[in-house]
Amino acid sequence: MRDSRLDPLFAEATTLPGVGPKVAKALGRLLPDARPEGPRVVDVLFHAPSGAIDRRARPTISELVAGEVATLEVEVERHQPPRSPRAPYRVVVADPTGAMTLVFFRAQAGYIERLLPLGEKRWVSGAPELFDGAFQMVHPSHVLDAEGLAKLPPVEPTYPLVEGVTHGLLARTARAALERTPELPEWQNAAFLAQRDFPGFRTALETLHRPRRPGDVAPEGPALTRLAYDELLANQLALQLVRARMRRLGGRATVGDGRLSRKIEAALSFALTGAQTRAVAAIRADLASETRMLRLLQGDVGSGKTVVALLAAATAIEAGRQAALMAPTEILARQHLATLEPLAATAGIRVAVLTGREKGRERASLLMRLEAGEVDLIVGTHALFSDDVAFRDLALAVVDEQHKFGVRQRLALASKGAAVDVLVMTATPIPRTLVLTTFGDMDHSALDEKPPGRTPIDTRLVSLERLDEVYGAVGRAIENGARVYWVCPLVEQSETLDVAAAEDRFGALSEAFPGRVGLVHGRMKGAEKDAAVARFVSGETPILVATTVIEVGVNVPEATVMVIEHAERFGLAQLHQLRGRVGRGAGRSTCLLLWKGPLGETAKARLETLRDTEDGFVIAEKDLELRGEGEVLGARQSGAPVFRLARLETHGALVRVAHDDAGLILSRDPNLTGERGQALRLLLHLFERDAAVRLLRAG
Repeated sequence: MRDSRLDPLFAEATTLPGVGPKVAKALGRLLPDARPEGPRVVDVLFHAPSGAIDRRARPTISELVAGEVATLEVEVERHQPPRSPRAPYRVVVADPTGAMTLVFFRAQAGYIERLLPLGEKRWVSGAPELFDGAFQMVHPSHVLDAEGLAKLPPVEPTYPLVEGVTHGLLARTARAALERTPELPEWQNAAFLAQRDFPGFRTALETLHRPRRPGDVAPEGPALTRLAYDELLANQLALQLVRARMRRLGGRATVGDGRLSRKIEAALSFALTGAQTRAVAAIRADLASETRMLRLLQGDVGSGKTVVALLAAATAIEAGRQAALMAPTEILARQHLATLEPLAATAGIRVAVLTGREKGRERASLLMRLEAGEVDLIVGTHALFSDDVAFRDLALAVVDEQHKFGVRQRLALASKGAAVDVLVMTATPIPRTLVLTTFGDMDHSALDEKPPGRTPIDTRLVSLERLDEVYGAVGRAIENGARVYWVCPLVEQSETLDVAAAEDRFGALSEAFPGRVGLVHGRMKGAEKDAAVARFVSGETPILVATTVIEVGVNVPEATVMVIEHAERFGLAQLHQLRGRVGRGAGRSTCLLLWKGPLGETAKARLETLRDTEDGFVIAEKDLELRGEGEVLGARQSGAPVFRLARLETHGALVRVAHDDAGLILSRDPNLTGERGQALRLLLHLFERDAAVRLLRAG
């Protein structure tokens, strides 16, 4: 049960004045955290302004500056109705220092006459501009009498909007929501608030929605930073409470004798890197402990995560138990199988694959073998957590590309056995702050070393105007025995985007290099994709045109050229993933980023970052800076938190503070029963980390 003091905040937004069903529907589109049944008061309150308009300047007409917002008192001198339907309605106004014109397009005469009666005094507010040497104001933001001026906020907050919602509507609704906000007990440490000069919770909301100066709404200002810290602390408390519960539930010690692991290591064509050796040691220690493992294995492209996962699985299998590896796509699952099977065979490990493609008798036979313990390691997709999949004794669940799965799916696989240890892998290096906010309940290993023998990739930015030269370079590369990826953003030509589609590019390249070009994209059937990739691997078609389906899961050491068309349309992490498809062998590799101008500042920064570094962790930090946390993780789809008030590109340094603060709080008051603990329960409910409160009740 939520504390009744929060009831006014969790009431429907339609209880606020001026919010009927139509406005509520528009607000539901605007507020990403609103429920399907409609937004609530708290959703409105937590929709922070993105800026503010300062209306405090009160100049005369002679003191106006073009482009600077001004609020001035004028007398209405004359109306100039339009002579044609397309012409604007003009109203000449004056003060003792001069005259100016107010301009209204597609205006109704009766409305303008009522708004600006001849001979009356009015206050107008807006941004003046010079036209033919005289000042005019097109569609003033406000036209007010003295009574209206008294109600005009001197600093007006501006908000992110959608169609059907205006700044004025949001500001009025937010002010009404503020009236409903109760005084709540302080959950933050008093010394911490004083040290940071943070206001109280309610005062911070008041400052955001009723700013007195433009700086009040700045992301780095005290008001929004205080609220961001509240949200980060709620997140860290919830993660650490979940982790503490997992520890209390206990695990099963899984201790291997090393016989299978030694055979696998002997079969490798390279020695493990220091980072791989450290990760394997940490995982074995976790498996051997009586506490359940929940570990994130983070590795850059080509850092050797799959081998670490196999050695972890070998430890479980040495102990007479089973392991599962879950991948987000069939193409990636089958790629893992191709990598693992030869190594597993040297150690006598029995491997099988389960995806949506396995059906009928084949599937039934596989499930029987799995339940009987005749399969040691199973690799698969979402199919692994179907109800009919049962293990004899699952010890280890490895989840690849974690950000493409939700937490529920991770737990669904872990529930397939008794006290299953979970290893989560990602090939997308995640910024340090995001590791803490999204995976703060996990231990963490990073593979930050490349295996020896990998040569750097030569990355170049090339204008699409030089396409003929690129064709020439591709021709020379395939004559020398190279394989070439050519990646396009869309499958078919789009009428709305000027983007070369994969099918169009396939046609054009096939004319230039007949019989030597293959095509793979997400709309093809699994078998068709496999056949296209097989022809590429064999060299029958040394050019493979693809969409981002090859972002993960295609491993062709002979591929040494990557062409990414319209690179400016891809995210930084995605470009880094795509580039990682080359440079996997000993040969020198090249990545050509084809761009079409004009480039915006962000797109330019993305492409230059990729050209200048191959360090995925540096790239991840830059991606966070350029895009914010929601897009970096694709978090809307993944079940990962996208914060409402905290902006990690601005408030990232507070994540570590919140992490340490949460740890200290729970070490002193693990069940949050003390005075501050009770207030912190309110905080958890307020930011809808209710599951953590339920865990406290469940003990």
